[in-house]
Amino acid sequence: MHRFGRLKSLFECYSSYLTACPDCQFSSSTGQNRRIDKVLIANRGEIACRISRTARKLGVKTVAVYSDADRDSMHVDLADEAYCIGPAASSQSYLRQDKIIATAKKSHCQAVHPGYGFLSENTEFAELCQKENIIFIGPPASAIRDMGIKSTSKAIMAKAGVPIIEGYHEEDQSDITLLAEAKKIGFPLMIKAVRGGGGKGMRIALKESDFTEALESARTESQKAFGDSAVLLEKFVAEPRHVEVQVFADHYGNAVHLFERDCSVQRRHQKVIEEAPAPGISAELRAELGAAAVRAAKAVGYVGAGTVEFIMDRNTHSFHFMEMNTRLQVEHPVTEAITGTDLVEWQLKVAAGEKLPLTQEEIQLKGHAFEARIYAEDPRGGFLPGAGPLLYLRTPETSENVRVETGVRQGDEVSVHYDPMIAKLVVWGKNREEALSILRGKLSEYDIVGVETNVEFIKDLSAHPKFQNGEVHTGFIEENFDSLFRKLQVPKLVLAQGALALILLQEYKSLKAAITTQIPFNPFTTEVGLRLNHILNRRFKFNVLDNDVVVDVKYTEPEVYSIRVDNLGPWRKVTGILINSDKGFEINSEIDGIKSKVRIVKLKDELYIFTNDRKWQLKIAQAKFISLLSKEKNVSAGAAISPMPGVVDKVLIKKGDVVSKGDPLIVIVAMKMEHIIKASADGTIDEVLCAVGDNVAKNKLLVQLKESP
Repeated sequence: MHRFGRLKSLFECYSSYLTACPDCQFSSSTGQNRRIDKVLIANRGEIACRISRTARKLGVKTVAVYSDADRDSMHVDLADEAYCIGPAASSQSYLRQDKIIATAKKSHCQAVHPGYGFLSENTEFAELCQKENIIFIGPPASAIRDMGIKSTSKAIMAKAGVPIIEGYHEEDQSDITLLAEAKKIGFPLMIKAVRGGGGKGMRIALKESDFTEALESARTESQKAFGDSAVLLEKFVAEPRHVEVQVFADHYGNAVHLFERDCSVQRRHQKVIEEAPAPGISAELRAELGAAAVRAAKAVGYVGAGTVEFIMDRNTHSFHFMEMNTRLQVEHPVTEAITGTDLVEWQLKVAAGEKLPLTQEEIQLKGHAFEARIYAEDPRGGFLPGAGPLLYLRTPETSENVRVETGVRQGDEVSVHYDPMIAKLVVWGKNREEALSILRGKLSEYDIVGVETNVEFIKDLSAHPKFQNGEVHTGFIEENFDSLFRKLQVPKLVLAQGALALILLQEYKSLKAAITTQIPFNPFTTEVGLRLNHILNRRFKFNVLDNDVVVDVKYTEPEVYSIRVDNLGPWRKVTGILINSDKGFEINSEIDGIKSKVRIVKLKDELYIFTNDRKWQLKIAQAKFISLLSKEKNVSAGAAISPMPGVVDKVLIKKGDVVSKGDPLIVIVAMKMEHIIKASADGTIDEVLCAVGDNVAKNKLLVQLKESP
């Protein structure tokens, strides 16, 4: 059986109720059926594509909406119809309820699927859909309201017998009250937005002196993400695991869980890799978690797909309710993989008035699954998000056990306006060890050029001994930082392959007319098999990891040459073949009797070499590395530089202001993330080189600071 869902035909899925009641009105209270043959997807990216694929298999037509920035996007191409709803900014497009409802009515859709993010947990939007007689593929507005406000949800959970964590969840949001309550709870503590999720509006105050700044930052980010600046406070669990349970309920009072997922390994309070089931969980604890999650769903009259999130002590395995996400989750594919279900199919069926496809007893857990989120970000640069074009994109081969969920193709842009996710790589194995092995293998097939990504980081993470042993918790990255970010040193083999690649690519260009699928290596010929010069030598200069390297090449005999790096060590005997396939260039080489294969991409003065272990970027013919920063004039050590591409949200200083090291200067917003740029030295503001609303590139000089003597 295919691990990623068992889809039935449209006739099988819907004939039973279309025949009985083709035109009756949908009612969440009575469970009456209503026909869904056309759905508007009020989202973008990979989730919109994922919903489209299931809808197509069921024979349901799809309508996409898009902003100006997404006009040529993948989710637009996959839909049956598509409508532009505004400018790039989500506040003027994907969050415009009036435009989405108007589009749904104009395109004659019976339902709206909100995906995740944007309007998926918006009470007002769910109510507006109901008012306009449009099915909202999600829970009742009352459940969204109750679970969306974390303070309310915790009170409901406590009444339902679901354990909750100590904290402050009241309405008084004054600075004085919040600080007083924080002191009662004790530091460190969590400051969390009362609405939404995804780590937005979440900050940790390690000590009292951190509280005011953390509170203001959480409020600002929450206001931008959810339109509400209210926060709650929670006791900080020192070594927690983030374990969540997938629940599903219908209009007839039936509710089930589909087991748990572990989402503990995070950066910036956002998940980077998930797995199901959670490692090290006993059958008894699994049953307790599932039962608690079902009680939570029933307590709010839940309908549809939802996720109940728990904080679990990694040592004692005691767990407490954290929040409920009243929508489909990013990581839902791992649940589908271990249960053989399609949760989007379930959503469509339940929204149309059907009962749950399976009972609790019929839902079986089989095997193990991982999901790796592939992001445009720089892990070695603090996981800051990036943006830009995907100049080259090669994805792993998919199969019954391997799934790539994506909303982008080669040539598409990772936009500064939205989340920087490129794809989700999902794998299934008979057990955790097998699934992890498959994950590592498939990550080695992921080749991306154009933006920094976290692919190499996830490779290192999945190979880490503690991760392999299932020793996961939310502080995993910080705890193992040194071993996850060990100092890199480019192997001489890679440098030899780089020189070989340039020679073969040059020959390929000159002999393109004669090339079929393979080129015998002869570096100094004008046509295949013709020697040009017996004694010609060549020198290549690369910059790798900010270090300059010289590679000397010496022709020795037909199809053979010798190589030496930085004038050190012996000359190495090298032969090779360039292979041009539909997926790009590969080089099969033999160096000192060692055979290897690498994939290569050359763009202008940069050469990318993809080995099974790592991607290497070789800058060509630059004797000395010059950073973008050095190109700015009169840059002092205290200057403020944009750490990522983004939009200037706040300018907190003006020319002539005296600032101290650590003072906030500029606030940049990118990919739904707020970043505060602070002064790195004491001094006086000499020049402010940006204004609110400016789009700025990475390494752009924003503030010139004259340092104090």
